[in-house]
Amino acid sequence: MKDVVNVSDGKKLGNIGDIDIDMNTGKIRAVIISKQTRMLGFFGKEAEFVIPWKQIVKIGEDVILVRADHVTSVTEPIQTPTIS
Repeated sequence: MKDVVNVSDGKKLGNIGDIDIDMNTGKIRAVIISKQTRMLGFFGKEAEFVIPWKQIVKIGEDVILVRADHVTSVTEPIQTPTIS
């Protein structure tokens, strides 16, 4: 699994957990970054962030470099439309 590193501050964001594909064009719109977080070193929690494809700077053999000044969390519930 490749590490994802933010070139803006040099911090590791996590690893690619998923991708978002435009079903009409077949092109990648964004990558979903998964990062394991810990509370007091005991309990793990998975955090996910969306990085738009245009923010990927370089895909290397061991690392993916992104320019992410702001990342969007996707761990919040997604609102689905109600059918009446």
